[in-house]
Amino acid sequence: MITPADKALVRDHTVYSCVMGSRAFGLATDGSDTDRRGVFLAPTPLFWRFDKPPTHVEGPADEQFSWELERFCELALRANPNVLECLHSPLVERIDATGRELLSLRGAFLSRQAHETFARYALGQRRKLEADVRQHGAPRWKHAMHLLRLLASSRDLLRTGELTIDVGADREALLAVKRGEVGWPEVEQWMSRLAAENDAAATGSPLPAEPDRARIEDFLIRTRRASATGGGSAG
Repeated sequence: MITPADKALVRDHTVYSCVMGSRAFGLATDGSDTDRRGVFLAPTPLFWRFDKPPTHVEGPADEQFSWELERFCELALRANPNVLECLHSPLVERIDATGRELLSLRGAFLSRQAHETFARYALGQRRKLEADVRQHGAPRWKHAMHLLRLLASSRDLLRTGELTIDVGADREALLAVKRGEVGWPEVEQWMSRLAAENDAAATGSPLPAEPDRARIEDFLIRTRRASATGGGSAG
């Protein structure tokens, strides 16, 4: 359960928040939820106590989830798909100077490590879909749609060095999957083709082998120091 202190962290110290999910991916329909994701900066003095501030907060609004800045950066440096995509949402709702610097650094988080993390995440999701087919005769089609979207996004990231989350021209084909209008064997073939294209793209990807950890750490240290001294933004 979210505490009053947690609510205050999100309310008073959010540096960046955006809309994610189908609305950010270009897949929204009339019944789509509005999923909100954010980053808050816990004031540095809170870390001087025995009880540390939370690494993340779920809420206070429905479909809202926020990470503390350090945790967010850690996950992004590991090429966590959900976190990296937050940095590329076209639907930014709130941002301050620290948030703007965070967005300016989003390229520093990208590396060929994304191939492993996106592929591993996709494989786990595919196994869940296959289990649904075995148990119920059909997958959860919405989840199948989002897995196809993720695989295409990952492939394009590895090919171009840029992460784009809007599905563009694939919208109608993906929504047909969501509606269950595409057979599971065809969806499986689509997934397998995208997975192979990811593997091929990784070989000659323009992305660096590793993210720029030193640059991100410098940003985090400056931000913590500015918070400790009441200096505001790290920039």
